[in-house]
Order: sequence, then structure tokens, then C-alpha cells
Amino acid sequence: MTQETRIALVTGGIQGLGAASCHALRDAGFTVVATHLGGGETARAFADDTGLPVYEWDVADFDACRDGVARVADEVGPVDVLVNNAGVNRDSIFHKMTREEWDHVITVDLGSMFNMCQQVIGGMRARDYGRIINVSSVNAAKGQAGQTNYCAAKAGIEGFTRALARETAGKDITVNAVAPGYADTAMVDKVPDEIMEDILADVPKGRLAEPDEVARAVAYLAAEDAAFVTGATLNISGGLRMG
Repeated sequence: MTQETRIALVTGGIQGLGAASCHALRDAGFTVVATHLGGGETARAFADDTGLPVYEWDVADFDACRDGVARVADEVGPVDVLVNNAGVNRDSIFHKMTREEWDHVITVDLGSMFNMCQQVIGGMRARDYGRIINVSSVNAAKGQAGQTNYCAAKAGIEGFTRALARETAGKDITVNAVAPGYADTAMVDKVPDEIMEDILADVPKGRLAEPDEVARAVAYLAAEDAAFVTGATLNISGGLRMG
């Protein structure tokens, strides 16, 4: 099987880093499928503009992931490349954080790793091939005030990535993470200007990442050329995260 016949599924793939990853993977020759939850007109516009199949399910719901991936397998084909991009944030200073804010972020951002990988790992092992790319964050290592839930989830993703990589390396299944810094997406648009000025002052490159810059790293990790890269976290933060 060549890269041109491999199927890549990108969760949260209709906007931001997910949409950029879909474009980069399609340009690299993959057959690409995107998922969303509640995307509405954004999802319809993405499907119309790209011609890519778009599916809706909640990555925090194990049964929905099982049924969704089964539908993709029936209608498009088995998933060879999984990009776990979907995520949320519910920022709050810890002493004011509610249990719901904690649980929601952990369940979506970290729980989805289990929910989605469980649906594809058996097929990848049977075919002796797979690529799993998990989207972490610069703040997994750096930390950020007001994001104990988010930072905990993203740090968990990196540990999950390394452990699963050890289990699957002998089956030609690579498992890696990308850790973007602050990128020019709708999520970052919500950050108040004065806070963003402070953030950018700490970035050696002095700017936000373009979504395409992160997407090209995703496409590389999905490629045949990255067969010897596994258990890695690729830092794409403009120097904000070093070491």
C-alpha cells in the first residue's frame, strides 16, 4: 500500500489546526476524513470547500467513537493515520475552578486519546502499519496560570504517547505528539490583548505560529519517511518551549 491510498482521520478537523492538518495531509496524497461536534455551518462549508468527507461525533463518548470509526471504515476504509486534534479549554484560576470545568477538559482532551485510539489500534496491529499523531501543547511542559486542567490533560497526552509508542513500535505503528505554541486560530483570538502581549514577549520568534506550520509537522509524522520516529513530542513553539 502506498501513501496515496492510506486513510487519515483528523478529529476536530474543520477549523484551526485541524483544518490545516486536513489540507496538509490531502496535499501529501492521503485520503482524508474530518470529524467535528456541533460544527453546523462551519462543517458544511468545510465539506463544500474541500470535498472531504466530514463526520460528526463526540470524541469524549467512547460508544460514539466506536460507531463513528466503524462508519468511516465502512464508507471510506480502515484508518491508517489518526490525528487526535479535537480538544477544548475551560480556563479558570484553580481556586475558582469547578469540578465540571476540570472534568470536561480532562474527559475531552485526554479521555479522547483512549476513546479514539482503541477504535483503530486493533486494525493497525493486524495490518502491521499505523501512524498516530496526538496534539499536545507548549503548556504541557511550560505550564500556564488558569489552565491546570488543560496543562494536566496535555501533559497526560505526552505520557500516553510515549507509552503507546513502546507497545506498538514492533508492529510498524508510530505514535508521536506535536506540541504547538500559541497559533493564529480562533481559540487564541479569545485571549485578551494584554495577556497575548505578555505571551508573545516570551516567544523568541516574537509571533504566533501559522496553522500551516503546525500542519506540516503533522503531515511529516504521518508520512512513510517518518517510520523511525516514534514516542517523540515535536515542539513547534517558536522557542517558547526548549529542552
